Amino acid sequence: MRKLLRRWFIDGMSFMALGLFSSLIIGLIMDTIGTYIPFLSFMTEIGAVAMALTGAAIGAAISYGLKAPPLVVFSTVVVSYAAYEFGGAAGSFIASIAAVEISRLYSGKTKIDIIVTPLLTITAAYSVAQFVGPWIGDFMTSVGDFIVFATNQQPFVMGTLVAVVFGLMLTAPLSSAALALMLEISGLAAGAAVIGCCCHMVGFAVQGYRDNGVSGLISIGVGTSMLQVPNIFLNPFIVVPPTLASAIIAPIMTVFFPMENNAAGAGMGTSGFVGQIMAIETMGMSVEVIVLILVFHIILPAVVTYLIYVLMRQLGMIKDGDQILQH
Repeated sequence: MRKLLRRWFIDGMSFMALGLFSSLIIGLIMDTIGTYIPFLSFMTEIGAVAMALTGAAIGAAISYGLKAPPLVVFSTVVVSYAAYEFGGAAGSFIASIAAVEISRLYSGKTKIDIIVTPLLTITAAYSVAQFVGPWIGDFMTSVGDFIVFATNQQPFVMGTLVAVVFGLMLTAPLSSAALALMLEISGLAAGAAVIGCCCHMVGFAVQGYRDNGVSGLISIGVGTSMLQVPNIFLNPFIVVPPTLASAIIAPIMTVFFPMENNAAGAGMGTSGFVGQIMAIETMGMSVEVIVLILVFHIILPAVVTYLIYVLMRQLGMIKDGDQILQH
């Protein structure tokens, strides 16, 4: 059972995030670029096409990531595309997992596999998606709505919790991006989630500079803090500074300087600067928005994390070499 849970929720969601980035997220980025840069307005149309194929991209990514045979991969693309209409990203996730797992019963076991595999896979997984998809989609939306409601009612406490959870998920071998999109988190709650993710990415980049130099600063700060997972297992204390920074910075934003975001940016942080682009997409382009982004997404995460890191280093809890990236 543990192996199945890892296969579905760690491997599956990790590859789902790649599918989301290759469709919905990159589509939103292109749409934003086309909206604010007149001579690149054609990118808006391309972005719309990318977003329209989100379900198909999720299916391709998950089936590929779970090492499904070619016919199953292609069939899953069809099913996942349809399932996205039933239950959004969560519906596509369920349909894709169902397609891959059900196909293991018959794929490659008959002489007419080219007919049997796509026929049974599409029929069975589509039935699962049609029945379960809307329920799953509605449930995830309800959870997201509750988080948004709670954050608006208790911005200090809920802002802190949302930021800490999403920051830890970003660094863990899970997918904060997939979770944010499945929950359809938005508004102030999404703004808090972005800060949590930024604290882990910018924070790990800054506190690991002594060990990794400029290359590490860029690969973690604009890539992913997940690169530090092996080092966290060796010294769990290194995750404390960015996590505390999340808990400190997010409530300052939610209470005094409200920043909103959307589901596509909520779980991304500074990865490809998606969180910042989506902040502009949500709040509009202005000097105030740019200043808030610089302060809460980059400057404060860097400064607060580094100060906590220095204190823990002086206490001997973190040492040189603890954060060297594995090659």
